[in-house]
Amino acid sequence: MRAEERERVYGRADYYWGTEPNELARQTVEREPVRADAPAVIDIGAGEGRDAVFFAEQGWTVYAMDVSPNGLEKAAHLAEDRDVTIQPIEADANEASLPEPVDVVYSAGTIQYVRPANREPQFEHFKAKTTPGGLHVLFAFVDHPDVPTPPDWTANEYFYELGELAGYYEDWDVLRVDDLVFDDDSGGEPHQHAAEILFARNPDETQNHR
Repeated sequence: MRAEERERVYGRADYYWGTEPNELARQTVEREPVRADAPAVIDIGAGEGRDAVFFAEQGWTVYAMDVSPNGLEKAAHLAEDRDVTIQPIEADANEASLPEPVDVVYSAGTIQYVRPANREPQFEHFKAKTTPGGLHVLFAFVDHPDVPTPPDWTANEYFYELGELAGYYEDWDVLRVDDLVFDDDSGGEPHQHAAEILFARNPDETQNHR
């Protein structure tokens, strides 16, 4: 989605993506073990806040990061309506730095904006700012030979190669990689996307978190 279109859509009263969490957010909660203290999570590309608010409803400390001021404003309103707290961070995923070590790094539909030249240093930063035994859950659009480029793909989005995402986690315990092709009608024109979903854990204390 182009920046001007995103701000126009996020500026509406209704929630473009809805207010119920993505199934990936639910799976993330199921994967995260019970801790003595509430886990801290950063949602990179929080948008209008549906997943970030869901994490907050679990009692987690939540950083909601997005480049969109309108999206973060709506996320804050949703959190207030649900009587939970999130900490909005307005930042571009290319330059984003985590404010403190977190237990979970989560992103559903944003890391395609990280330019290829920035990927290795950004993933290394995110990994370095993750606590021992911490979890990364990432959704990446991939270049698939049987799936055409979507009609709403923008000039500042970049596909991942098949298997590329897991390559940034060779020194971590890759718990799961899902490959999928799914239908979409965002932008008003039916099309398909190819994607990979990665679950990876910081190898320290891995044996206690499988």
